[in-house]
Amino acid sequence: MVPDPAGVAPRTAECASADRIYYTLAAIIGGLISVYFVVVPVLDLNIAFHFYLMLWITMASAFNVAAGFSGYMPFGFVAFYGVGAFTTAILVKSLGFPVLLALPFSGAAGVILGLIFAPTLRLSGIYFAIVSLALAGMCRLVISNMPEEITGGSFGLQLGSRAEPVHSFYVMMAVMLLALGTILWLSRSRLGKALRAVRDDAEAADMMGVNVTRVRLYGWLIAAFFPAVCGGVEAWYTNVVDTETAFNTLTTAKTVIYAVAGGLGTVTGPIVGALVMVWLDELIWRQFPLLNLLILGLATVLLVLFLPRGIVGTVLRRRPAWRRYIP
Repeated sequence: MVPDPAGVAPRTAECASADRIYYTLAAIIGGLISVYFVVVPVLDLNIAFHFYLMLWITMASAFNVAAGFSGYMPFGFVAFYGVGAFTTAILVKSLGFPVLLALPFSGAAGVILGLIFAPTLRLSGIYFAIVSLALAGMCRLVISNMPEEITGGSFGLQLGSRAEPVHSFYVMMAVMLLALGTILWLSRSRLGKALRAVRDDAEAADMMGVNVTRVRLYGWLIAAFFPAVCGGVEAWYTNVVDTETAFNTLTTAKTVIYAVAGGLGTVTGPIVGALVMVWLDELIWRQFPLLNLLILGLATVLLVLFLPRGIVGTVLRRRPAWRRYIP
């Protein structure tokens, strides 16, 4: 029997121990999040606030796949959200679909739109960001100019009496948990490692045998799916969809801010960023409603200046050993 090289067995045991701690912490965090949101309607807490908190956690986490794992900065991220919202609204209003049946089609619409946008993945940096923003504007114009009986024209679509805040709340929670579970898997999977390798050096990854085009596409489609479903669930929650709100660039701006505030490239970063910034936004709005955006913008600038890697990213930079254990 050939003996193992010195140190291999201890390193293997150490990696296994780190993985156990990693997934245990992930399970604890997921359990605490689930319990908290489950009791929100039971305790008659602010359903609207917590619904949008879950929505922003999901949006920021999906954006993290595109920006943190893949290295793209899609300023037109709202396109997936808007298309998902209109897909659900059209299927429910015009074709009589049950809402729960329409939501998977919203996700599929986001994936299809991601495939249509896929040729732009050849670009990088500011060029990709500008093109994605332009494509989002094109999506808005296309839907605005479709027949009024389909998309509702400038008045949008109303889903009638189908609004069910509590049911849509729990569906949003399920979507959020699915997104977090997917990104948790991605962070330790071969695909996630390949995405990081391509992000850091595409040529080196290609020389190592990574199919750069395919890996980028997979990451892009994962990032496209969840905002589309979020758009569909939000359409169900509010019971109305129009191009002004569905394709509002502020949606992309908030998604970017929340993801960056927590720290890109980690599972917990977008969660922490969304929690901190959404609560801060709510607090500022209550105390200074007229200065809400000004103060929030100032807080964002200070956060980026003093914590450029985000909250979780800064902690991990100062404690590199914690990367093994913190999702």
